Amino acid sequence: MAEVTNELLYEVLKSIHARMDKLDTGLSDLRSEMITMRGAIVTVQQDVHHIYSRLERVDQRLDRIENRLELRELAEAQARFEPHP
Repeated sequence: MAEVTNELLYEVLKSIHARMDKLDTGLSDLRSEMITMRGAIVTVQQDVHHIYSRLERVDQRLDRIENRLELRELAEAQARFEPHP
């Protein structure tokens, strides 16, 4: 069995320390990417909200137009059936 010396323990600890540094760097990169992804998702959600708002306004305008057309058609139909003096 190999003898465990301070130098051997020091080398093992150095390699563990180096690996932990790499893990910290990788984790930091992942955090940055997640923050960027969150920003992109928020932007997409805002865009979708604006699209729904705009669609709602278009829908309201269409309803008003349809109501006007129905009123005009009703008035035209009534005018056809009214006796002319």
